Amino acid sequence: MECREATVSFLSWALIVGGGLYLRHQTRTGALYGRYVSANSRCCPARLGWFLQEVPSFLLPLLLLLLPGQRDAEQRDAGRRLLLLGSFMLHYFHRSFIYAFLTRGRPVPLIIVLCATVFCSLNGFLQGHYLLHCSCWKDTWLTDAHLAAGLLVFVVGMIINIHSDHILRRLRKPGEIVYRIPHGGMFEFVSGANFFGEIVQWCGYAVAVSSLPAFAFAFFTACSIGPRAYQHHRDYQRRFEDYPRCRRALIPFLL
Repeated sequence: MECREATVSFLSWALIVGGGLYLRHQTRTGALYGRYVSANSRCCPARLGWFLQEVPSFLLPLLLLLLPGQRDAEQRDAGRRLLLLGSFMLHYFHRSFIYAFLTRGRPVPLIIVLCATVFCSLNGFLQGHYLLHCSCWKDTWLTDAHLAAGLLVFVVGMIINIHSDHILRRLRKPGEIVYRIPHGGMFEFVSGANFFGEIVQWCGYAVAVSSLPAFAFAFFTACSIGPRAYQHHRDYQRRFEDYPRCRRALIPFLL
């Protein structure tokens, strides 16, 4: 398959513009799902909703990987491509097949599931197509340093994200709909520890890939879940009089 440069550029800039617009929207109204869901919203069970909306970002790159048409040129980069694409797919395998079936969250509004499914489909195609058919790296020590540093940050972010989700699940017994103050891990520093981990993760991915599509995805992630962390932070402060005052919303010691 030939690299569709125009499509890659269009989708990348769409993520950047869309991220900025979504950030602006959330600063005004917030995202109405989870604890903020409207009582009259049509919802999907949490586990099914998370599976449906996340799985396209795993399946589409897998499909592109299995289809014939891999470029014969630059096969020296094949290992790097597979490593980076595998890192992307690893996150979404976990979100689709592990996290989705462990979550004890509230039902997800159908409109949120639909929008997230469209996003994950487009982004899954964008990241997969770019890495398999468009990416090109120069063999320099700086390229290797970007790859190693980025993947290290990616792994650290993923560990923080998974550990934070584990802490949140332990706060609630099966069938419970209550909110408690999370403690442990990065929650000692920020209210949105799971969001912090995911943002760190995709920033590491962007450094490792060093491409417009990867940076656009990292930017969109920060714009979409960064305000969510601040929204949670304010909600915790309203719910609990003894909520730790030293905690920040998203960035330790700063924000």
